[in-house]
This record gives sequence, structure tokens and C-alpha cells, in this order.
Amino acid sequence: MAYRAVVVLAGIILVAALYGVIWLCCRQFLQRHGVTEALSDRASALATWTFAGVAVGLVFVVMGAFVLGPWAFYRTARAHQVAVSDAAAIGWGFLIVLVSLLIAGGGLAALLSLFGVF
Repeated sequence: MAYRAVVVLAGIILVAALYGVIWLCCRQFLQRHGVTEALSDRASALATWTFAGVAVGLVFVVMGAFVLGPWAFYRTARAHQVAVSDAAAIGWGFLIVLVSLLIAGGGLAALLSLFGVF
């Protein structure tokens, strides 16, 4: 029973870490493209929609995260009028989703291997 509680708690921490990595990447994206006004608020909005796209995409056969996440990033970047081309916004969105999922998935795999699942 204790293992289950630890795995659930670690899962919650990994989801928070996934959002945190997405937020940091979104903030970096906005800074690189010259956004200085309300940077934290814009990064939060961009990260929230990207995270929502990833979360919904994960429900639909994991690969949906790599479609809906970048699409949500692109749409939100367009709404905030960031000076970046469409292709670059989609590319950044895909890269942010890929890096975030690799970090969170690696953490989960490390946790599960610690408990002997792998």
C-alpha cells in the first residue's frame, strides 16, 4: 500500500514538473522573441494552453500530444502576437512538448525502475 501512495504522490509531482518545464520553455521562447511586457502572465497563458493540448493529446494514443500540444502553442502564440513565423511557432511548440514529455517520462521511468517494475 505504501508503494502505491508513493507512486501516486510521485505522479502528481511529475505532472507539476511537466507543467513547470513547459512554463520555463514558454518563457524562454517569449524572451527570445522580444516579449518583455507581462512576460510571466503571457508565459503562463502559453504554458497552460500547451499543457492542456498535451494532456488531451495523451488521452488519444500518446501521439495526439505531439499534434495538439504544438497546435495549442501555435494558436496561443498567434493570439499574443509574438513576432515569429508560423513554421517557427509550430517547431517551438513541438520542441517544447518533446523536451517536457521526455523529462517527465524519464522521471516516471526512473521511479518505476526504482520500485522494480522494469
